Amino acid sequence: MFSGFMVNAWVVASLAAVVGGAVGFFVVMRGASFVAHAIPNGSFAGAAGATLIGSSTLAGLGLFSVAGALGIGLLGRRGRRDVATALMLVFMLGLGALFLSFSAENSEAAYSLLFGEVLGISANEIAPTLALSALGLLVLALLWRPLLLDSVLPGRSSGRRALAIDLAFLLLVAITTTMTVPVVGTTLIFTLMIAPAAAARALTARPGFALALSALLALVTVWAAIALSYTTNWPVGFFVGAFGASAYAASRVVAWSRDRRSVQAQ
Repeated sequence: MFSGFMVNAWVVASLAAVVGGAVGFFVVMRGASFVAHAIPNGSFAGAAGATLIGSSTLAGLGLFSVAGALGIGLLGRRGRRDVATALMLVFMLGLGALFLSFSAENSEAAYSLLFGEVLGISANEIAPTLALSALGLLVLALLWRPLLLDSVLPGRSSGRRALAIDLAFLLLVAITTTMTVPVVGTTLIFTLMIAPAAAARALTARPGFALALSALLALVTVWAAIALSYTTNWPVGFFVGAFGASAYAASRVVAWSRDRRSVQAQ
């Protein structure tokens, strides 16, 4: 389980989990779950196009993730954010379907893109993932204060500053998408960002602690998912989704019990 190709899986999945959990804290804070679902699914087109021309899947994911993020951010400023998000999603999914229709290996490529293939990650993917992880965490550290204030008080910033913060956040989601799609696929990536963060927010109201707890829960979820996937040969995405939902359900029970004891003590 810890030798050969499995080392690549552990390293890449761990990096994706830490960044995904940390960025997911702001996804939940800003009520941007639909965005966290749309950008990964839209990046499917980039990965499919890269597969078609024999280029790097990671490069295709990155290009279309950034394009989707910018499209949602710019179109959403002039109208409803949910409508802009939906339009970008369906447009890029359509492109993905077109690209796959030209490929002779469309079924295998589609499965790995949609549901991930963490046990098939090669050694040459470690360096790009490490670079994206460092970039994502650096951007998150630089944006921590303005992003937190804008998330807690949405109307605090206005004009160009608000647009800049929003675009920076969307690009951060794009970076996370590029990293984590190979681990859990485009259909379940938002589980890794949302479930641990939602569970962490239910357990604590302190932003810094909640972000760290979210990253830790995402890391434990991915580790457990890889171990069980290796022993059962079931998809990693299934275990990520199951553990994520279970963690959130457990956190709500703990929060309810804590609030009940607090009321009884008064």
